[in-house]
Amino acid sequence: MQLKTLKIKNFRSFLEETVVPISDFTALIGKNEAGKSSLLEALEIFFNSSLVKIDEYDRPATSDSANAEITCVFSDLPERLSLDDTSETSLSQEYLLNEDGDLEVKKVFNLATKSPKASTYVIAKHPSAASVTDLLLLKNTELKLRLASLQVDSDDVDLRNNSKIRQAIWQSQTELLLQRKEIPVEKEDAKAIWISLSKYMPMYALFQSDRKSTHEDREVQDPMDFAIAEAVKEMEGQLETVKAAVERKVLELATKTLEKLKEMDPALADDLTPRFKSEPKWQSLFKLSLDDHDQIPIDKRGSGTRRLILLNFFRADAERRMLNAKAPAVIFAVEEPETAQHPNNQRLLVEALLNLSEAPNSQVIVTTHVPALAGLVPLESLRFLDRAASNRIAFGADTTYQQIADTLGLLPDKRVQVVVCVEGPTDILFLKAIGRILRTDDASLPDLDGDPRIAIIPLGGSTLKDWVGQNYLKSLGVSEVHLYDRDTENPPKYQETCRQVNARSGNHFAVLTIKREIENYLHSDAIFESLGVRVTFGDTDDVPLLVAEQLHISDASAKAWNLVSSEDVKKKSSRAKRRLNQESVNKMSRTRLEQRDPSKEVESWLRKIADRLTN
Repeated sequence: MQLKTLKIKNFRSFLEETVVPISDFTALIGKNEAGKSSLLEALEIFFNSSLVKIDEYDRPATSDSANAEITCVFSDLPERLSLDDTSETSLSQEYLLNEDGDLEVKKVFNLATKSPKASTYVIAKHPSAASVTDLLLLKNTELKLRLASLQVDSDDVDLRNNSKIRQAIWQSQTELLLQRKEIPVEKEDAKAIWISLSKYMPMYALFQSDRKSTHEDREVQDPMDFAIAEAVKEMEGQLETVKAAVERKVLELATKTLEKLKEMDPALADDLTPRFKSEPKWQSLFKLSLDDHDQIPIDKRGSGTRRLILLNFFRADAERRMLNAKAPAVIFAVEEPETAQHPNNQRLLVEALLNLSEAPNSQVIVTTHVPALAGLVPLESLRFLDRAASNRIAFGADTTYQQIADTLGLLPDKRVQVVVCVEGPTDILFLKAIGRILRTDDASLPDLDGDPRIAIIPLGGSTLKDWVGQNYLKSLGVSEVHLYDRDTENPPKYQETCRQVNARSGNHFAVLTIKREIENYLHSDAIFESLGVRVTFGDTDDVPLLVAEQLHISDASAKAWNLVSSEDVKKKSSRAKRRLNQESVNKMSRTRLEQRDPSKEVESWLRKIADRLTN
């Protein structure tokens, strides 16, 4: 299951219902007190209610209602649900999907009570006709009585199976009057369905930035504790087998004990029933800590070091999850990843989180109030929170970057002499890696990694028109080098953009790639060595798509490529694009680049940057 939308109402500063679309990677950006942390903590309350608990103080001061509402909408749902050993059903059969075919779950908390408990509802297009609207809440005996009262033929109906009875009743009606309805999931089969669904729910891990420093600091402990929780969930099937075997052996002994007792005191034996008091807590059996060789407590180390541990947990888990398609679905929520980190580590952390979001069954949500980090994130992932605006959440529009800049401000580095403008973050990865390779034997080429005189900005394809047309960078007074993909359109999409840049006064330069896009300059051997797939391609082929297809085919358990939905193809292609520019590019060499680029086009881009630098 994947989180698609978060809705929040009457919780802290969110008086009216606020809707936040959630993607594979979601960045919540805004000023302090805009509500970013509240959204992450609302999700923690929805999924876990352990690290953060809801209380009476979460009620907005101006609210007339005591009920706080946190709603999550999920896609990628299980096709079948097991209610017990003999009964299977589906969400669609039970009319538990909303108008978009998604699962919408609302949790309501009465904040007038001292310790608010959740009342849980599934919001769906559900039958509202009087005689069939309550079937999920009826016991087996009540369902059979309803079946008889509606005179439904029951000859072919398994009367032991509640789901079959419901299907027979609904199918017998000429008009169900499907309407959006809230179905409580706290009793009978509605509860059984919810319990079954809970097994498919994503795990939610919240890493907060503002906490005291102790050896039990969750900023250090949580990654390891979460790794244990994730491993336990991944091994759930095997652990259930162990649990059943242990229970069987114990019950055998308990039964024999009662048989012997019955010989001596029948009344006492009949009064006793073997029962396990609680479910085993597998996670509590394992404890893992990270100690250095000097036994220095983590709380004595700098906050940057603690966050560095967190950074590398994400990097390691991204790599692991890429190789394990059956890993449990997880939502990683990270508050202010820039906290206590050098700018280089901030970039590494964002890149690690982007990688993690592209792994199967992974989503990442981050918060920040640093506009520079927005430039590392694709436009479609940005959610700009403005507490003063009537439409509190801005996203997806070409103006989002500008809203962030206008509200949060931009403080340019005065050392910058050249701004390199590219379409997206993966282009930055390619240029920096190729720059490192070519500089090993030619120090005259620019150091894109460490030279403070160079800034690289991913403008985002759909925002180029505004950035170039409005000349937003003019006030910085620096030279600009623009590099955009040619793609396959005729004329090229950014041909006019390049013309405008080159027509300006000043030391500016813009160029389109001769090949289709950046990935076409990679060597097939570099792709094979890094990703393990062989692809043959020309200058106009869609390399990420070809690689995505081969990676998919290499998974023997995957369905046929032509059966993959267009949305999933797009996601797989995006993941392949990032891996090509993060892994394959590092297998390049000067020789391989010259084989793919004999005219030294890529090197010429770097020369254009170097030519605009002054001492």
